[in-house]
Amino acid sequence: MKLSEVVNLAKKVSSFSYSPYSRFKVSAVLVGKEGVFTGVNIENASYGLTICAERVAVFKALSEGKREFEKILIYSPQKEVLPYPCGACRQVLSEFFSEDFKVIVANDVEVEEFSLGELLPFNFKL
Repeated sequence: MKLSEVVNLAKKVSSFSYSPYSRFKVSAVLVGKEGVFTGVNIENASYGLTICAERVAVFKALSEGKREFEKILIYSPQKEVLPYPCGACRQVLSEFFSEDFKVIVANDVEVEEFSLGELLPFNFKL
């Protein structure tokens, strides 16, 4: 799947974001050998119960038995800031993907790409 197709899909699903508190819409597209999975951020009045878009996409894929992925795109229509994954999401990604897994962040103005190892060089491991 081309990057432009992934970005277009992320733009489309970002409208499903439930973000009445922050008004910061985020979507994620997880691309792998076994399919494409999307997610959006879903907020809750009790902020600790909020879940980020990338975790939604990852958990959807894992709950369907999918395990092989090449990249994730995290997108927000906010032009002022790129939607870098939070620490919790970085740790979740490190649980299931290798250090060379591609993490792409984008908005309508710019796109940046990192390896997971660059974003989280010292992940927690048991």
